[in-house]
Amino acid sequence: MKIVVCVKQVPDPEVPPAKFRIDAEAKKVAPSGLPPVMSIFDARACEAALRLKDKDKAGTQITVLSMGPGKVIDVVRYGLSMGADEGVVLQDPVFDGSDSFGTAAILAQAIRKIGDCDLVLCGRQAADWEAGQVGPLLAERLGLTLVTLASDIQKGENGLRIRRVLSDGYEEVETPLPCLVTVSGEIGLHRLPKGIEIVRAASKKVPVWNAADIGLDTALAGAGASYTEVTRLEIPVREVKCQIIAGDTPATTASNLVAALRKAGVI
Repeated sequence: MKIVVCVKQVPDPEVPPAKFRIDAEAKKVAPSGLPPVMSIFDARACEAALRLKDKDKAGTQITVLSMGPGKVIDVVRYGLSMGADEGVVLQDPVFDGSDSFGTAAILAQAIRKIGDCDLVLCGRQAADWEAGQVGPLLAERLGLTLVTLASDIQKGENGLRIRRVLSDGYEEVETPLPCLVTVSGEIGLHRLPKGIEIVRAASKKVPVWNAADIGLDTALAGAGASYTEVTRLEIPVREVKCQIIAGDTPATTASNLVAALRKAGVI
């Protein structure tokens, strides 16, 4: 079984809030001077792929795929150090500013280039914007059956048996291959890389593909193709006011409280 796991680089959620800064002009949030990490839900998707590989080492190949600028290759190498076989980075100025629709179009072209994919895994949502759109949009682009919010994935005789998370419990479904599955946090913690695997991943060659390499129609990517726009990004200003309501008697205090609430428009 050939598996592609789509992962995203995000700001490290363990970084203290004081280290984060907002670039109002670029409309981005980033921790100052600290490298990004793999989105936690995408790490769970890698874990789901690796559990399938644990049961069929010879017959399963895992490719970690990520799009982004800067050190996105480090996120791919993290997936390799967990146990993935191959990694691919998608990087091109044309991709900058892509929304969920553009990202899905880019990833779809890359998966077509990888070829013969039986299973695509994504996190249920990214840990930064938490839109949860790329997985379903990617399934539509590739024409694949979509199963969301998986907490367990097992290989069956005719495809996959998947347990899905519901608001009031679980449901189990079966689906033929090929398909796309988004993985939820309920699948459990992902494995931590071993030292020797980190060293091996650091020395492994990871190809970097641009728009021309994957045959992308550039009209589908970038800020110009985006259906959404971030118009403003700022830290919310919170004002806390305290007023002491007093009175000579409890009845007077209550009366003064009611008057104050009416004046404030609360009642």
